[in-house]
Amino acid sequence: MIADLGILLAVALGINLLMFGVAYKFQTDKLTDISYALTFIVLVLWAFYTHDHNTVKATGAAMVCVWAARLGSFLLYRIRKTGTDHRFDDIRGNFKKFLQFWVLQGVAVWVILIPMLLLLTQTQTLFSIVSLLGLLVWAFGLVVEATADIQKFRFTSNPANKGKWIDQGIWKLSRHPNYFGEICVWVGTYLFAVSSLHTGQVIVAIVSPLFITSLLLFVSGIPKLEKSADQRWGKDKAYQEYKRRTSLLILSPKKPAKTGS
Repeated sequence: MIADLGILLAVALGINLLMFGVAYKFQTDKLTDISYALTFIVLVLWAFYTHDHNTVKATGAAMVCVWAARLGSFLLYRIRKTGTDHRFDDIRGNFKKFLQFWVLQGVAVWVILIPMLLLLTQTQTLFSIVSLLGLLVWAFGLVVEATADIQKFRFTSNPANKGKWIDQGIWKLSRHPNYFGEICVWVGTYLFAVSSLHTGQVIVAIVSPLFITSLLLFVSGIPKLEKSADQRWGKDKAYQEYKRRTSLLILSPKKPAKTGS
């Protein structure tokens, strides 16, 4: 089991180092996100086809591949439209910092996939009520994330919305619904896998939803976007009211508007 995970970590790093070489040479952002999604697919299919198959494993592998294919195709389409990803403006030309990003991306994919990789390398699996719950949570998260991505892309692509923040569709219910959907996807994946894992593996596997949640809540996701939004609109009273009334992450109705004193 440990050997399997070690091999899969090496594969994840290999994919991202290869992509880094091309991206750095040509100073392009068009490989970054597609390689992220591709790494998920390669690791899952590698684990699936190098071990015994069954319906539970096939379902789990399909969950990851569907999510990754959806995300990868969307991000590829978006980067072809925008041309560059401004997140990398300060590191794209710095060999060490750019390499560090790609190495961390490979490790992150491996960590996020631990529950599914453990499931796919089991000799016996079980589909339970918890597995069904996980499948439903995963499907809910996939729909939320996809809906949020499409709605925001259409909003930002409209010249009439230039300089505005999105407050329509599913974005009325959360300032970061795409991240909420992403977290649900990996919580669901964890729940789907746990019935087939031993007690120790269940404890180890929980690193996946904890890692992606912490990353989005405290590191590279929400904090950076909130800081950027505050810099752009922080002095705007309408934005302050929008921020006060709209949930940070979890989908929920807006808080009541302030009434006159």
